[in-house]
Amino acid sequence: MSTIIDFILHIDNHLVNIVGTFGNWTYLILFAVIFIETGAVILPFLPGDSLLFAASALAANPSYGLHPWLFVILFLVASISGDSLNFYLGRKFGELIPKHRVLGRFIKEKDLNSAKSFFDKYGAWAIFLARFMPIIRTLVPFVAATSDFSYRRFAKYNISACITWVILCCGGGHFFGNIPFVKEHFSMVVIGIILISLLPAVFGFAKSKLSKS
Repeated sequence: MSTIIDFILHIDNHLVNIVGTFGNWTYLILFAVIFIETGAVILPFLPGDSLLFAASALAANPSYGLHPWLFVILFLVASISGDSLNFYLGRKFGELIPKHRVLGRFIKEKDLNSAKSFFDKYGAWAIFLARFMPIIRTLVPFVAATSDFSYRRFAKYNISACITWVILCCGGGHFFGNIPFVKEHFSMVVIGIILISLLPAVFGFAKSKLSKS
């Protein structure tokens, strides 16, 4: 886990190393990370928002020879297809994975219950909102599938959420990622992105606690 945390906090430096080592294979590697983050269900701790921001900042710098629009397309396909795979797994194995001796260790019961509560509260809009919330975005498609939610309805909200998410994260990285202050304090920017993405969950939790008191 410490390796994952280091990768996320210093994602700009790690991406530079990946580009220098793998060249054009970087596109496939980053596609896989975004696809697996939601598609694999059991790996919600992989970077999402920060990866899009950092990759787009790198692509905006001509010295790295990366194509910004190619990243946009790949991230869009990865997020939509990853959520679709997640939904399929929830429909086929929704009751089995959390109880599995090995896989159950990755899907914590408390996280799954949080996703269920979030989905019950916001309904279909939970699919859209969850895309902007780490961990929750990995579990909501899974929960939606176990709630007999139709895939057509799921796809409607999921596609619009992924388009908005990719545009915001990639646009932010492209236009602000190479500002000297941002580059010098990239770790703090990443932490800020994570904190902002967690705010809806924090406010929702606080609101539920206050309403019960």
